[in-house]
Amino acid sequence: MSSQDAFDAAFDRLVALAEARGLARVARSTSYGTPALKVEDRTFVRLLDEETIVLQCPLEQKVLLMEISPAIYFETDHYVGYDAVLVRLAAIDDEELSLRLEDAWQFKAPMGRKPPEKKDT
Repeated sequence: MSSQDAFDAAFDRLVALAEARGLARVARSTSYGTPALKVEDRTFVRLLDEETIVLQCPLEQKVLLMEISPAIYFETDHYVGYDAVLVRLAAIDDEELSLRLEDAWQFKAPMGRKPPEKKDT
């Protein structure tokens, strides 16, 4: 698999999980030259590279995630004090990543916005 194919596959995974989660008003876009998902023009997740995403989250949640699961969540010097955590895509399963995407969506969505309720079919 080429680097571009891996990049595309990583982004396709994010898109599929956001769609399955029912996150509203999500748009494919770019941020800092890499593919990103935005809610009403606010980035909530973007690819850093084919193996890593930048996930928006409150600083308190970032610290907790890095303490609980350092094999998944981390930061570099560039992201210290910034409301985003780096996530190793190979280390996180789809269920947890889906939950983190929803958290990031809620963190960046305008106040009072929530994903639609799941309906049993």
